[in-house]
Amino acid sequence: MESAPLQGIRIIDWTIWQQGPVATAMLGDLGADVIKIENTTGDPARGMSRIAGLSTKKAAGNFYFDNNNRNKRSMTVNLSTDEGRQIIYRLVEKSDVLVHNFRRGVAERNGLDYNTLCKYNPKLIYAVASGYGPSGPDASAPAFDRCGLARSGIMTTLGEPDMPPLMMMGGIADQTGAIILAYAVLSALVARERSGVGQEVEVSQLGSMIHLQSLNLAAALQLGQPLPRRRRAFEGNPLSNHYQCGDGKWISLAMLQADRYWPTLCSALGIEQYQNDDRFKTMEARSQNCEEIISIMDRAFAARDRAAWIQRFKEAGELIYAPVNDIWDLTSDPQVVENGYITDFDHPAAGKTKMVGIPVHFSKTPASIRLPAPELGQHTEEVLLDLGYDWADISSLKDNGVI
Repeated sequence: MESAPLQGIRIIDWTIWQQGPVATAMLGDLGADVIKIENTTGDPARGMSRIAGLSTKKAAGNFYFDNNNRNKRSMTVNLSTDEGRQIIYRLVEKSDVLVHNFRRGVAERNGLDYNTLCKYNPKLIYAVASGYGPSGPDASAPAFDRCGLARSGIMTTLGEPDMPPLMMMGGIADQTGAIILAYAVLSALVARERSGVGQEVEVSQLGSMIHLQSLNLAAALQLGQPLPRRRRAFEGNPLSNHYQCGDGKWISLAMLQADRYWPTLCSALGIEQYQNDDRFKTMEARSQNCEEIISIMDRAFAARDRAAWIQRFKEAGELIYAPVNDIWDLTSDPQVVENGYITDFDHPAAGKTKMVGIPVHFSKTPASIRLPAPELGQHTEEVLLDLGYDWADISSLKDNGVI
């Protein structure tokens, strides 16, 4: 059987909620053995369906925890006890990476800071997910997803002028921080492979969200002001805009080299009479008269359903466009399905279950979803036995409230 990219790498996942857990789930998808350390009450994300007032149809649990914690094993450890910390120290000796996303000072109070753990394993990669970074006046401040959205400025780039700041659903700041955190861990593993040196790495929500919209910030730095929000009805390039079709669904055009595509688009839309109109025949002219041509295109698009427009554009051959999907549309989008971006997983409790797939395709070392999100403490005994504890030791640890 072909091996996964991170097969043989062991990761200690001491994380809660989303930013940290998603990073370790991504590494688990790549084949790493991810051991999730939880206290006796568990990651608070286990109660997310109740917190959010949502429920799932399947018996598998809740979408939030299930998505963020697949391909992991769970063990419960009482870190307030010396015996509990000794378990982690023994685990660190046999691991490659530890990831946590607790506020500054929590790791130190629990004896799980980098300076302590690197004594047990100098080659350990110690990865921290924070809100605002390792330095500065707010380095110790707590942060959830909304904080990352707000402070990064992205809420003021969404929508049209004069709109209030707009929220993005789905924990996008957490998700972005997780992706950059996984990137940092992989980079540190490569550096260790070359130099033999372990190290501490830290990734913040704020820094990750700034990197996500680096072009927005780069433009502001060079132009001396941020890029303005745009009104759809006044888009300077009407061929890079979105339009509502006759069935209420939207389609997005993305033709930056607008003059190249203008004749073909006019033909496809049935507005050939405007192709050589002096008001619209060049990019500059369309920009100066954008409100008028967008209004004309709005009326044209409203004459047919989106499926009909997509078929017509396919027949035209060279136009650049995409449907504006809602989230549910993704479940039946043939490109999503064909590439496994949504995939089937045989869940031991819920049976055949649809899950978000893996966005990377490897030709020889494929990633995979192997394990569902674990029950609380499901693998505690299994991990302890692997660490050299025997059943008498495990009974004693249970009796003493350590596990």
